[in-house]
Amino acid sequence: MSEESKRREALIYHAKPTPGKIKVVPTKKYSSQRDLSLAYSPGVAEPCKEIEKDKNKVYKYTAKGNLVAVITNGTAVLGLGDIGPEASKPVMEGKGLLFKIFADIDVFDIEVDTKDIDKFVETVKNIAPTFGGINLEDIKAPEAFEIERRLKEELDIPVMHDDQHGTAIISAAALINALELAKKKIDKVKIVISGAGAAAISCSRLYQAFGAKRENMVMLDSKGVIRNDRENLSSEKAEFSTHRKIDTLDEAMKDADVFIGLSMANIVTPKMLESMAKNPIVFAMANPDPEIKYDLAIKTRKDIIMATGRSDHPNQVNNVLGFPFIFRGALDVRATKINEEMKKAAVKALARLAKEPVPEQVNIAYGETRLTFGKEYIIPKPFDPRLIATVPPAVAKAAMESGVAQKEITDWEKYEDHLLERLGSDNKLVRLLLNRAKLNPKRVVFAEADQLDVLKAAQIVHEEGIAHPILLGRRETIESLMKEIEFEGDIPIIDPKTEEENENKNRYAKVFWEQRKRRGVTYYSAQRLMRERNYYAAMMVNEGDADALISGYSRSYPSVVKPMLELIGMANGVSRVATTNLMITKRGPMFLSDTSINIDPSSKDLAKIAQMTDKVMRMFGLNPVIAMVSYSNFGSSKHERSTKIRDAVSYLHKYVPDMVVDGELQTDFALNAEMLREKFPFSKLVGKKVNALIFPNLDAANITYKLLKELNEADSIGPIMMGMRKPVHILQLGASVDEIVNMTAISVIDAQQKERREQEKKASK
Repeated sequence: MSEESKRREALIYHAKPTPGKIKVVPTKKYSSQRDLSLAYSPGVAEPCKEIEKDKNKVYKYTAKGNLVAVITNGTAVLGLGDIGPEASKPVMEGKGLLFKIFADIDVFDIEVDTKDIDKFVETVKNIAPTFGGINLEDIKAPEAFEIERRLKEELDIPVMHDDQHGTAIISAAALINALELAKKKIDKVKIVISGAGAAAISCSRLYQAFGAKRENMVMLDSKGVIRNDRENLSSEKAEFSTHRKIDTLDEAMKDADVFIGLSMANIVTPKMLESMAKNPIVFAMANPDPEIKYDLAIKTRKDIIMATGRSDHPNQVNNVLGFPFIFRGALDVRATKINEEMKKAAVKALARLAKEPVPEQVNIAYGETRLTFGKEYIIPKPFDPRLIATVPPAVAKAAMESGVAQKEITDWEKYEDHLLERLGSDNKLVRLLLNRAKLNPKRVVFAEADQLDVLKAAQIVHEEGIAHPILLGRRETIESLMKEIEFEGDIPIIDPKTEEENENKNRYAKVFWEQRKRRGVTYYSAQRLMRERNYYAAMMVNEGDADALISGYSRSYPSVVKPMLELIGMANGVSRVATTNLMITKRGPMFLSDTSINIDPSSKDLAKIAQMTDKVMRMFGLNPVIAMVSYSNFGSSKHERSTKIRDAVSYLHKYVPDMVVDGELQTDFALNAEMLREKFPFSKLVGKKVNALIFPNLDAANITYKLLKELNEADSIGPIMMGMRKPVHILQLGASVDEIVNMTAISVIDAQQKERREQEKKASK
């Protein structure tokens, strides 16, 4: 994609369908006149009077306790510099988005039109009663230091300048673990800090809080080493000036143990690395390009422990590991500030988490067999679901112990459960899927590439590195559409109806005929079928010319399923194929089966569908908790539509006892933990969160998933084919571009899994 095309895409993303990235959503009912009279006049007067008597009750009756202001004056925005308050707003909205999706914190972004410190501080103080916390953002140094200092002193709510402290907290956690691996003591190591801005100063101060010695630190700015004999130093730079008579980064790096880069790209050379001490620790955190390229650094020094700010290398120092969870913990105990004890608690929690066994979901997301504490894993991954149940409790405890908490947490287990519940409303699983696909992209045939939306999806998966698309359809149409959407690259285009494909068509036809000649298929009819894109695409996958297939956008589901069953067939040991839909709901990911194929499955079919669903869910790193649903509960009806479910559950309990599955159950009992515990305490599902529903027939499953999708605006990924010999996935008619992209990621992951199983089989022989 050209730079102009990327620019246009970014602008469209922010402008359509609604300008901006965040909105306000009501949390109370408002359907009746009674609701409105409670929400506003006259009912609203009652909480107003209560708060007037006791200001602390504002937390009880309003959203203040979960509301953070992201505030800037736009003087130091990303890599853009001083662009002004209006131009900084997209970045502040983006920060608000991260607060919400990682820690379920609501945000108003505030852009203040002043560079005057007094006016800025006064403005923030005047609006502070609205908020439970203040996140300062993108304010240039040295003003940022003074603004944060004054606001922390003058306000009674948590204030943090993330540009200063976010990187400091994450890198400190990484440094603690790196030093442990290098067998070095923090009070002994020589540290070089390249950069003297807000982040560099904060990092240096926090490292000191953990024992680093100021006399062992050398800081550099754009003029070179900050020496104590240099004139006109700011107080912050003076704090970290050195008495050593050196001037350059070259000199500073000699025998250094640690390099902290918060400056600019490619300023560290291999020669500098070679001059460092044994087992050097290098955090090259300049973005988007580090002070030295990762591959070059590890090639230069085999004993190096390295981190960057990039997601495509191990040990990403990413602020999203910190700020959402630090504010979450601070808000939950109603802290009056974020103090050093709370920041240090966050550091220790992050460092400790990296040493604990990694959930399979995280291993799968990053394409690892097993992530373990070591040189390439010194800090947790941003997608680790344990972060929200690890960092906020540590921060909250530190707030309580240091005397800045106004509310106590006594039941920590209940609090952690509550934190995990907050993760249910976001799209983390989708991000995990896309990330996992990118780690080992596969060749995916798009059988309807002459459809604009399908081609747009193919463009996205190509540009994002999710898959290597192969485009099937009318070449002239595809090339014209590619030009229109600026889809560039050496992408294979195949038109099965053209003469240039005769050799492949005849080869595929012969294979198909050999397989089906005793089932009424002639060689001529096989040749004719190979002109049809779905037959041709299926044979490409069968013959190893592609790894996976996506189709169904413009044709009815049955017409696309037929050639797939004929040509590709079921996996070994599978007697029935089925589909499941992954729904991204407010309560978290939910799998619904069978949504597209089996009209009225038998009890044996239902048991097999449940087993296949369990297997697919584990492919995503989830622990399946499956309810087999009906209109009845545990034998309350003797009708065959209920008894077949009961029989399926009995079979599973007997022959697959490790599966967490139960039924038959009405859907509300399956999804409402309290109702289930009260009425059916014997169920295997009690005390667990159901994340899969197996329906008694196609009517129920298909209607339910489409209702969820349209009425609740739940994102749907699927139908995901289960039980096929090869990775084949069929879209719903008219699927959106996003749905096609997500299904492509599923196809890639499916191909990755099948490839791994084949390799394991060969290795075992």
